[in-house]
Amino acid sequence: MIRTPDDVTAAVLREIEHAADPRFREVMSSAVRHLHGWAREVHLTEAEFRKAAAIVARMGQLTDKSHNEVVLCAGSIGLSALVCLMNNGENGARETTANLLGPFWRAGSPRMKNGESIVRSPTRGEPLSVTAHVRDPHGNPVAGADVDVWHASAEGLYENQDPQQADMNLRGTFTTDSDGTVRFHTVKPGGYPIPANGVAGDLLRAQGRHNMRPAHLHFLIHKSGYKTQFSQVYASDDPNLDTDAQFGVTRALVGTYVREEGEPPRYALDHTFVIEPGDSSMPQPPITGKAT
Repeated sequence: MIRTPDDVTAAVLREIEHAADPRFREVMSSAVRHLHGWAREVHLTEAEFRKAAAIVARMGQLTDKSHNEVVLCAGSIGLSALVCLMNNGENGARETTANLLGPFWRAGSPRMKNGESIVRSPTRGEPLSVTAHVRDPHGNPVAGADVDVWHASAEGLYENQDPQQADMNLRGTFTTDSDGTVRFHTVKPGGYPIPANGVAGDLLRAQGRHNMRPAHLHFLIHKSGYKTQFSQVYASDDPNLDTDAQFGVTRALVGTYVREEGEPPRYALDHTFVIEPGDSSMPQPPITGKAT
């Protein structure tokens, strides 16, 4: 029989012990202890609890086929970055080229040949040539790996956000050659504001933070026998590297865009990724289509 606040926590933990899955028991028991402890520490009021419940509900209401507010909010409090770094680089023992999946990956981007362009509709921006190398932890090239790439336009919009861009514009999937390398052409991406008309925006404003992400390219690297790696390569000259709204920038993923001779300006980016042996399962796409 529940009589005190402490009795509530004990009762919930007893019920969780009935769960068959041991990992579920471990995770949920810890979550309950920390969540109840947090409510005690701040002496959460009933009005504050109702407000928190409304915020959680709003995250779900704002998530649709072209936008994932839950993933956006997780990034805005650094949870996504923390989970990534704890689970890669030999469980945080060394630097890693793994990074955030982000809220804008779509499955099924078109298969491309090495050297092709992922620009599928008129897209403003300075031409960019990208060379990406995939290596194992011993420095050996990984041939036959799928490398799914995507990024925002120079105006800061992903194609799923922008009805003016062709479907799957600035997206494509390549396969590493015998040297573990893929090459493709695109336009230089721009930094962009994350959507601020929802819960994530409210959170940032409450902290006095901006909502900008530094310019970057996304990579998803997949091959059987290796852990599927999500990655982002950030532009070294972006002014928001140290204040990324999603806490995603790591030293191993700052890339240098080299301006090549001639006019109009053209750029080249060369970056190396290291993938680890592990689970090659693919993630659930956070979005499935375009905004209308």
